[in-house]
Amino acid sequence: MNLPSGGNMNHTMGALLKAAVAAVKLVTAEEIMPRYLKVAHQHKSDGSLCTEADIAAQNALTKKLQAILNVPVLGEEMTATEQRALWETGQDGIWCIDPIDGTSNFVRGLPYFAVSVALVREGKSVLGVVYDPVANEMFSAEHGKGAFLNGEKLVGREAAVTLEQALASVDLKRLKKKLVTQLATNPPYSSQRNFGASALDWCYTAAGRYDIYLHGGQKLWDYAAGLLVLQETGGHVCCIESDDFGQCDIWQRSVIAAHDKKLFGEWKSWVRAQS
Repeated sequence: MNLPSGGNMNHTMGALLKAAVAAVKLVTAEEIMPRYLKVAHQHKSDGSLCTEADIAAQNALTKKLQAILNVPVLGEEMTATEQRALWETGQDGIWCIDPIDGTSNFVRGLPYFAVSVALVREGKSVLGVVYDPVANEMFSAEHGKGAFLNGEKLVGREAAVTLEQALASVDLKRLKKKLVTQLATNPPYSSQRNFGASALDWCYTAAGRYDIYLHGGQKLWDYAAGLLVLQETGGHVCCIESDDFGQCDIWQRSVIAAHDKKLFGEWKSWVRAQS
């Protein structure tokens, strides 16, 4: 899936995006960071963590986002039945939120987590916000208007020249055994990282901090905002199974991505040869 470079964009944030950014920043300050390193947690039925901060932030974001644009809000901390029902009825517009992406990191004091908010229309993200409160980095994007970091046009660093020199973000969960074995024993890149917050992984790839990205299966709220940030910087993305990222299962979508077109092609070919 080749994405537009955005060369003709005016690179100014629209009013709706500014309002969403302000809402995310306020909720993070009021509901999330006061609980950082202090909050109790519990395991959900799928084994993932949930905290009081997740619930409080989701409730607060729901109110503030619907005050900005009154459409349904689909949050990670809902049941799968609720999420799917909202998705089916929200094609004209739906907020998709992950109140804390990287809850395990948040609970343990690892400073790599984010708040992720996207506005989705007809199955496509048209607005995205990813906020890392520890680093105070606000990534945002609006369809056709560019991507931003702390309100300024997001300009990525130069990519590695070859795949062998690349820094990769790779999450081994949900990848097939053959591919995992090859990644462990014969990786095609220089080095890899995995810090456990998908929304930030997308944004780091858009910014060129990671050269290439691989994930075996993400939920809608994992990719909805970060995908748009990558798209609006001219990046490239597909699923392991298909070149058309938008046609893959929205509830469990694999990711092959890179900002640089040449690296993306090489990375995609290598991954699929092992799959």
